[in-house]
Amino acid sequence: MDEAASEIHQTTIRLRPPKKYPTPYGGRLVWTLPGKTKFITHLKDKDRIRHRKRWSQVMYMYYLLGHRLMELPISVDRKDAIAENTYLLTLDGDIDFKPNAVTLLVDLMKKNKNLGAACGRIHPVGSGPMVWYQLFEYAIGHWLQKATEHMIGCVLCSPGCFSLFRGKALMDDNVMKKYTTRSDEARHYVQYDQGEDRWLCTLLLQRGYRVEYSAASDAYTHCPEGFNEFYNQRRRWVPSTIANIMDLLADAKRTIKINDNISLLYIFYQMMLMGGTILGPGTIFLMLVGAFVAAFRIDNWTSFHYNIVPILAFMFICFTCKSNIQLFVAQVLSTAYALIMMAVIVGTALQLGEDGIGSPSAIFLISMVGSFFIAACLHPQEFWCITCGLIYLLSIPSMYLLLILYSIINLNVVSWGTREVVAKKTKKELEAEKKAAEEAKKRVKQKSMLSFLQSGIGDNGDEEGSVEFSLAGLFRCIFCTHGKTSDEKQQLTSIAESLDTIKHRMDTIESAVDPHGHHASRHGRRRTTSSGSKDHHLLTSVAEKSGDESDESDSDTSAEPKQERDFLTNPYWIEDPDVRKGEVDFLSSTEIQFWKDLIDQYLYPIDNDPVEQARIAKDLKELRDSSVFAFFMINALFVLIVFLLQLNKDNIHVKWPFGVRTNITYDESTQEVHISKEYLQLEPIGLVFVFFFALILIIQFTAMLFHRFGTISHILASTELNFCKKKSEDLTQDQLIDKHAVEIVKNLQRLQGIDGDYDNDSGSGPDRIARRKTIQNLEKARQPRRQIGTLDVAFKKRFLKLTADAENNPATPILTRRLTMRAETIRALEVRKNSVMAERRKSAMQTLGAKNEYGITTGAPINNNGALPNQRSGRVSNAGISIKDVFNVNGGGAEQIYGSNGGGTINQGYEHVIDEDGDGNSLRLTTRNPHPHPHHQVSWGQNTNGGGGNGTGRL
Repeated sequence: MDEAASEIHQTTIRLRPPKKYPTPYGGRLVWTLPGKTKFITHLKDKDRIRHRKRWSQVMYMYYLLGHRLMELPISVDRKDAIAENTYLLTLDGDIDFKPNAVTLLVDLMKKNKNLGAACGRIHPVGSGPMVWYQLFEYAIGHWLQKATEHMIGCVLCSPGCFSLFRGKALMDDNVMKKYTTRSDEARHYVQYDQGEDRWLCTLLLQRGYRVEYSAASDAYTHCPEGFNEFYNQRRRWVPSTIANIMDLLADAKRTIKINDNISLLYIFYQMMLMGGTILGPGTIFLMLVGAFVAAFRIDNWTSFHYNIVPILAFMFICFTCKSNIQLFVAQVLSTAYALIMMAVIVGTALQLGEDGIGSPSAIFLISMVGSFFIAACLHPQEFWCITCGLIYLLSIPSMYLLLILYSIINLNVVSWGTREVVAKKTKKELEAEKKAAEEAKKRVKQKSMLSFLQSGIGDNGDEEGSVEFSLAGLFRCIFCTHGKTSDEKQQLTSIAESLDTIKHRMDTIESAVDPHGHHASRHGRRRTTSSGSKDHHLLTSVAEKSGDESDESDSDTSAEPKQERDFLTNPYWIEDPDVRKGEVDFLSSTEIQFWKDLIDQYLYPIDNDPVEQARIAKDLKELRDSSVFAFFMINALFVLIVFLLQLNKDNIHVKWPFGVRTNITYDESTQEVHISKEYLQLEPIGLVFVFFFALILIIQFTAMLFHRFGTISHILASTELNFCKKKSEDLTQDQLIDKHAVEIVKNLQRLQGIDGDYDNDSGSGPDRIARRKTIQNLEKARQPRRQIGTLDVAFKKRFLKLTADAENNPATPILTRRLTMRAETIRALEVRKNSVMAERRKSAMQTLGAKNEYGITTGAPINNNGALPNQRSGRVSNAGISIKDVFNVNGGGAEQIYGSNGGGTINQGYEHVIDEDGDGNSLRLTTRNPHPHPHHQVSWGQNTNGGGGNGTGRL
């Protein structure tokens, strides 16, 4: 947190330790940032609340919308208005964006009250070939597909990495309530948990809300850089996408009736895309067969055999081998297909040279490349993404054939697949797994034919070899045999390990009881104690194991007697060294009850029931098998029909009207001239490409043009045009300040330079050598990290030093390079400062002898300590200066300014508070005392001394 804050404010900052809140779900840490913004972190204990991403979203949505909003003591209409204008921004931890990107999404929300979610343009960040592929894939997906969905219907997926959701839409019963559905069926794990952001958008669409896409809202996210991580990510996305789109299509009739933005034509378009996705492997296979024929000059059957063998082999490996082997084979095949695709591209180019640009293949290729190029030109800031198109073409067999097969065959795997931390298993679990494996091995051995033939002779298991193999248990060949360790030796080894463990624990306890004894010197091993050992018995701090041995420890067999602690008042995590210095606070009883009710109803932890897990695993495999069978049969029938038509292309074809060749021959014997025309043939494979993919390409390209117009209109509407405004010379002082108000306040609030460490751009530091970045960094590293003030402290400090006479007063802070050269701006701001100070003097004089709304009366000019005030004239307190006072010249903020000059008294309705930053300029309203002091007749905050005669109040 300190590093992040220092990076933002460009100065060394040390934030105060976070405030700690024990909660029913774990804990909460609250940091207060320099701008007094709260940065809240929720710590989830998976033993008290459900973990995983979807349940975290449920937790936050119910807390922000159900507790923070719905439990407000306001009318229902007011709650409805607040919910309609409440937006939730969902982000990934590695996302990067600018505030303007969120502003553009908010513009869409303001424009359409029925808009449930809005997403921006996601740019993948990283390095390597996989990232280059994703650059082009993300570009084409946003330029064409998302733009088309936005224009002719609704966007189907607003990604959770950067999206804005409307609170009122999420509060819909059929959205939020259904989003809490527990996954009890196999298809639920695929649709609900593998792509929760897409499912949430599906629920919004089915309730009549709209989802839009803003191409001008840019966000940057880190994408998978390795082949395995990318395949595992898409293995999750592909089944989830298919399941959610199928759910939407199955409920199309009701969705069209409820949602005005979804039409029958849009459903037809989505059906075409779904058909292309399902038939994608078969289409790519046929493309490879035809490309082999054209590039390598072989017949159709030979090309068919060359392509079908590796695909069937890969499917067999996906069914029988582990994931790492599947990914290795996929990587090898992807590399081979990339080399083949390069040869195919060269062969296709040669074929196009022979057929001419009027051939169907040439027209389709030119149209596709041309549409991509025009789309890139219409997105000038992303034009460089088109350079990765070659890698995209080389990866087509891998991504649209192998990846689809890998995803469908591994449908039963519901793990996240990326950035997962493998949970450590306890010693008992490892022993149970080992025992179960041995028993399974024995059962297999007993069922084998060899065991039946060897009955009465022995199991012949007293020998094992370095190399051995068997055939269905009928016979076994062993090479390099050696004696197998007997069960007795294994038991003795286990006993010895147990004795070593007991000895180690005894030594640890003895060293804790007598740390200076001979045990510590004999073993010479460092002992560790827990951070909270001061408050507990000495034995509770004993760490039984250290180093690698700690990984094998089991909490159930631990010798440490743990003291039971209330997790709502004094949990263990409170004493964590990283947050130990933070203040401890507690939730209100209302919020605690809310969390308890929410956990009991929706978020209680799900117990790991082995029987239930076995049932789910079995159902997932059955779903996988049925899906693979249906997927395989559809593609097989499609390939069979098209391939048979391809074999009979001489009889079944369409004459292509373009690129006609005219052959003229002269017969010398008959002296006749023969003129014949040769037409190009549109083969079945070409027919599929032209009338299916070309139609989708035309729809997407047309929709992209309209979406580009909408994006340009949005950018123009949100851009400030200065050429129509008045020139600065024609503005008054007040208008000049109001024009630059935001810029002035931002620079006066800067924490950098508050103690003289000005940045290099200003050039206003005490020494010009500060321009040297190296010297500046060395100077910053030399200075100790300091406790920093808040932004309002920096504003007051700079504002009070502000003067237009920079030569006579070198302490004048410099605002920005642009405002530095505008002396009239600083002069006008100085006039405003003097006006504020005059208003403060006037306000202080008006309090003499007056009785204000806080019950403050004065009979004599006294100060807070009951004595006569300091008679130094001309001194004005700096307390209470706010941005509102400075930039409100109509006198509206004068009554908020409190202070005194030489002869006035301090308004006792406020007390001086020494800020945590060490600043005494902030004021706080205190409790009114209905019983004024009899001597001084001045009311105070409640006197903690019981009404002593000195009349001192709280400081």
